[in-house]
Amino acid sequence: MARPGARRRGWVGWALVLAFVVMPILEIYVLIQVGQVIGAWWTILLLIADSILGGWLVKHEGRRAWQALTTALNSGRMPAKELADGALILIGGTLMLSPGFVTDAFGILLILPFTRPVARRLLTQVVSKRLVVVGTPLGGTTQQRPRPGPDGPVVQGEVVD
Repeated sequence: MARPGARRRGWVGWALVLAFVVMPILEIYVLIQVGQVIGAWWTILLLIADSILGGWLVKHEGRRAWQALTTALNSGRMPAKELADGALILIGGTLMLSPGFVTDAFGILLILPFTRPVARRLLTQVVSKRLVVVGTPLGGTTQQRPRPGPDGPVVQGEVVD
């Protein structure tokens, strides 16, 4: 019988192989193919333009996500969508930092406001599978117990003079 953590380690191992072996080989292949079609200098110029566009896009969308997060917090509601957008923009910006067209394409897809909702749904599914919710069975109530302090249990209360 497989150990409980073996499945997770297998998934992480394949993700690392994909990130550190397959992606660089794919990036080099695409760079060579683009360079053969448009020339080496145009390929370099295109990579530079792509980086400049990505930097501007990350700055612009990051500012919008920060404003949305601030608005949600000030209105007193849980900023789940805004936090997910911020995480996706951060991941997309990180992908834009690496040289290559494939990672830049994935990064732009995570940053653009009209493609981000699809990535947000995927991120929500992944996080919700890993999230463990602890509650009481069938909506029962929980009892609060005094928390232990340095001199024994601490009883919360109100001081009246």
